[in-house]
Amino acid sequence: MPGFYENIPEEQADQIEAISRLRFELRENHAALLKKYAVENIYQLKQEIENGNIPEHPAYEDYLSASLTSQTQEILREELKAYLAEL
Repeated sequence: MPGFYENIPEEQADQIEAISRLRFELRENHAALLKKYAVENIYQLKQEIENGNIPEHPAYEDYLSASLTSQTQEILREELKAYLAEL
């Protein structure tokens, strides 16, 4: 089976690799933030904070961070999808 990058120019392969690596790092950071509070998603984290089950500080800051990592992952996913479509 040929390699994924076999027919892709080096510069484009490097760009794909960089986007993919950043998405991976964001996903891992996002998961670590949720695991810290034993919740499945950012909505559950926010609900637990609002209900007083989790102290607001630093949980709300972590909620904001998790929200941003989620949004950034989605943006990068769309960029990667568009980038691959151009190939």
